[in-house]
Amino acid sequence: MRHRVKTVKLGRTSQHRDAMLSNMVGSLIHHNRITTTLAKAKAVRPLAEKIVTLGKKGTLHHRRLALAELGDQAAVKKLFTEIAPRFQERQGGYTRILKLGPRRGDAAPMALIEWVDHVAVTDDDDSPAAGSKKAKKAKAKAEPAAEASPPEDKSPGETKS
Repeated sequence: MRHRVKTVKLGRTSQHRDAMLSNMVGSLIHHNRITTTLAKAKAVRPLAEKIVTLGKKGTLHHRRLALAELGDQAAVKKLFTEIAPRFQERQGGYTRILKLGPRRGDAAPMALIEWVDHVAVTDDDDSPAAGSKKAKKAKAKAEPAAEASPPEDKSPGETKS
């Protein structure tokens, strides 16, 4: 029976699992969102939440604890200067997991894990500034009309030099 067993093994040794999860948290800090399997996303979430809590405390001791966990000075710096201040008023729940569907190769359930205050560009936005499909289609329709200028007057005997 698995009573009170919290660790999901993910088919790896403990050292491999710890290294993979800390690398994934570092990638989450650098890129603000990562795509992975649903099981890994669920395993990364508690670690990411604890790292942000260390960042919110902000002392040298907590910075060293975060560096020991992540092993990446740039990620720790970004955590303490950019990410943790954004969540200063929040009492937890810093990440969200969005299910994406099965992966094409092996049908593994995929998920997107991101910070809850991360704003993504959506296709529903009608503003031309956004990279939406509607804005791109409207721009593509407008460009050919602007390019269609009256033809130049050429004599039948003239050739282009």
